[in-house]
Amino acid sequence: MKPTDFGYYLTDFLSKYLPGTLGLSSNTIMSYRDTFSVFLKFCLEQKKIKPEKFALDNLNRNLVEEYLNWLERTRHSIASTRNVRLAAFHSFCRYLQMEFPDYIHQAHQILSIPMKKTKKISIEYLTLDAMKLLLEKPDKVKKEGRRDLVLLSLLYDSGARVQELADLKVRDVRTEPPATAKLIGKGNKSRIVPLMKPMTELLKQYLDENNLLQPFAFDYPLFSNRSQNKLTRAGIAYIVKKYANEAIKQSPGIFPEKLSPHCFRHSKAIHLLQSGVNLVYIRDFLGHVDIQTTEIYARFDGEMKRKALEKNSKSVVSENMPKWKRNPALLNWLRDLGK
Repeated sequence: MKPTDFGYYLTDFLSKYLPGTLGLSSNTIMSYRDTFSVFLKFCLEQKKIKPEKFALDNLNRNLVEEYLNWLERTRHSIASTRNVRLAAFHSFCRYLQMEFPDYIHQAHQILSIPMKKTKKISIEYLTLDAMKLLLEKPDKVKKEGRRDLVLLSLLYDSGARVQELADLKVRDVRTEPPATAKLIGKGNKSRIVPLMKPMTELLKQYLDENNLLQPFAFDYPLFSNRSQNKLTRAGIAYIVKKYANEAIKQSPGIFPEKLSPHCFRHSKAIHLLQSGVNLVYIRDFLGHVDIQTTEIYARFDGEMKRKALEKNSKSVVSENMPKWKRNPALLNWLRDLGK
């Protein structure tokens, strides 16, 4: 059976345009794929249109809006989820305008569907004391506990997104001066971030203990599970939650209500900001494309920053934590990141 024009263009969009022309990450492409997969299911159940029969003539603004409303009504999708689904259609329509000019009018109508306003996202972060307490929870007597300590420390020290940490291979970390980690971020863009000496020592011990210093292991995942497969996002989230629950039970008053792996990234940004690091350098350190994304930390709470700077003599860093406060080497590195 020949594919419909919709099937042909959707396949080209997902397999060539997104990864080749736009250079989007595999995670984004999978998200777009899921959007259209659920959309075709909606068309089958609600419109009695079989996926193999769906054509571009069927795709119009009314149908997309019905789909989005169906997501909210039956799947209880929140506004942000709805916007992610709509973004996939917007991207597909921009692609169609270039590849199939006859569809420009319908594409323009779908592109005019507005995003829904979402609630302002609050930044959950850990204070210096909370971070120190959390990093004391892994049992360093056990091999698994030592792995978890290195994982949590690196998640914080590098400011990595959880997927960036999951994707790290042994070859991506350098323990010789200058110690660094190479992170692959959104859009498959890479950046190199510095690692402080205590973090480097932890990594060296971890690599040596797990026989990862040999050339044959360079392409192994840096963090793996008991089956020797790389830890997934869910696996890392489980580890964070495990130790977060222990720490919260001990000192509930100093932890935020929601403690996810992304809290480590927020915490790193907030702490760098409190120590006086320029937003431009924090932007490059975190891998943000636009400085406006980083400015959210500056706008987050001016009073919090003022108080933190006034009493700023505490450090979370012990033998377990990478040092960065008042560290000229780190500040110099950050200044050079964007050059």
